[in-house]
Amino acid sequence: MRIKIVLTIFISVWIALLVRVYYISIKSNAYYEEIAKQNAVKVDELAPLRGVILDRNLNPLSVNRLGFSIRIKPRLSYKVNRAVLDEEIAFLADLLPDYSIKEMTKEYLKADSPYNHDFVDVISFVPYDKLIPHFAKISQHENLRIEITSKRHYPYGALASHVIGYVGKSNTQDISEDETGTAKLVGFSGKTGIEKYYNDVLRGTKGEKKTKVTAFNQEIEQVSKTLPKSNDLVLSLDLELQRYIAELFGTDSGAVVVLNAQTGEILAAASFPEYDLNKFVSGITQEEWIVLANDLNHPFTNKLVNGLYPPGSVVKMGVGLAMMNSGIINPTTSFESTGTMELGGRVFRDWKKEGHGMISYVRAIKESCDDYFYKASLKVGIDNIAPFLTKIGFATKTGIDLPREFTGTVPSREWKKARFGKGWSQGETLITSIGQGYFLVTPVQIAKYTAFLATGNGVTPHFISKINDETITFPADPNIVSESEKRFLKVTREGMFEVANVPGGTAVNHIKVTAPFKIAAKTGTAQVVGISQTDKKRMREEDMDYFQRSHAWLTTFGPYDNPQYVVTVLVEHGSHGGSEGGPIASKIYDKLYQMGYITVDVSKGK
Repeated sequence: MRIKIVLTIFISVWIALLVRVYYISIKSNAYYEEIAKQNAVKVDELAPLRGVILDRNLNPLSVNRLGFSIRIKPRLSYKVNRAVLDEEIAFLADLLPDYSIKEMTKEYLKADSPYNHDFVDVISFVPYDKLIPHFAKISQHENLRIEITSKRHYPYGALASHVIGYVGKSNTQDISEDETGTAKLVGFSGKTGIEKYYNDVLRGTKGEKKTKVTAFNQEIEQVSKTLPKSNDLVLSLDLELQRYIAELFGTDSGAVVVLNAQTGEILAAASFPEYDLNKFVSGITQEEWIVLANDLNHPFTNKLVNGLYPPGSVVKMGVGLAMMNSGIINPTTSFESTGTMELGGRVFRDWKKEGHGMISYVRAIKESCDDYFYKASLKVGIDNIAPFLTKIGFATKTGIDLPREFTGTVPSREWKKARFGKGWSQGETLITSIGQGYFLVTPVQIAKYTAFLATGNGVTPHFISKINDETITFPADPNIVSESEKRFLKVTREGMFEVANVPGGTAVNHIKVTAPFKIAAKTGTAQVVGISQTDKKRMREEDMDYFQRSHAWLTTFGPYDNPQYVVTVLVEHGSHGGSEGGPIASKIYDKLYQMGYITVDVSKGK
């Protein structure tokens, strides 16, 4: 009986083994064959070279410098191998004294782990000419690996820094937002400006190489190879004009925009002060960072799209159009300007102490009469003004191809209730009508608004001209407002013409365009600190502390009879738009004519 039991168990075990052998050899054969094939093919991802950024004439604004990275075998940071690591790092430091033992060790220890199978970067970039003399020596060390790499370079340093932007090491957010895995593969991503806005385009598409290998990872033959693809950008910027404007602006703080009034294409744009982009590629030093961060002129702020300022009097044309489209007043409606207006126990002053006398719309624009806008806006009301200002582009994004654009604020009854939980006062209507108080705009918004005044169309300010060979365009929008709402544009332009060309105009003594055409303009003064309306005598701007002085605006279009370009200038703490912005804008128009961007028929009028 016992023998039968043992025999039964023995036979059962053998049957189970035979079934298992059959399954493995016959049924699972196809599966394991496929696994074997996969294990015999090594797949390498090929990093794309970041696309270059060029100006409209194909001058390089952002390029790649080719060089090498040096990597060390993983898992050498533990006691048993630490001496090997120290020896290799000392060897590299001896050959390449610009790279310290301390920094290389820090980089290695930060990236190494027991689970790491990849060689570890200790030097991310060595210029080609510095490494070539030592290439053979380093290659003889089996613990070291040299790889071809690139480093972003900005040939013009600080020029157009806020527009071009810079790249930096890919962080967790960059990697998580990139579904293609390219950000992790190349190791860096765009952080600001065009580099960030078009990062998905510039980083390109990674390639792939498949190679048959032995069990010992020795390559047998290449199976397939897909090359990585790069994408280059051509911008609308003109390098020569950009450099000229930077020289004109000097050490002042502010912004300049030169915009094609018909298409929205930006020919030049800058935020001042600028900073050297190359300092951010490999990592800016703490000392350099502190200097920039503590600069009271805020070089890190892109004032083109992130600088928020009261528009001051440059918004008076928009307010005027809103008021006349209400039907309550018209261009011939006149008001008595005495220099002051009392309302609710407050005194609202005009910039001209004695006032302007009886005044209507065109002269109110020409002389920038605050009193006119106080009295007209009180009659029309904020509910007829704010919606129109929003419609023509304020408190909304312009669509410019720069990251993190701010929208600004158009004060209104609804806005104040939502923001402060309080009701609207008539005094706030007066302040809003002259572009002060809670009213906030960016320089790019003012440029876009000026293009609307010049052409009646809405444009999208933009820098991109081409991606590779594909031309990119942004059609103008003729329906930004209705045709009936455009009927007062002509008279508004007349007021702007008189600002720059008729005695008494606020910019007539400061705009000196020598080219054979006239421009239209509007000056503006944006208060930085509140000025008491009860003071009998205002302090002169020149007597104020620099950082308490008003910002100076000047926005223009030209030629007057055939608007081709908008030039908008903001000088922080410049006090007066005409005197500060006039000379800059005048020279820019002369340069535009000299360079052939503005063409005129000298036989025609203005």
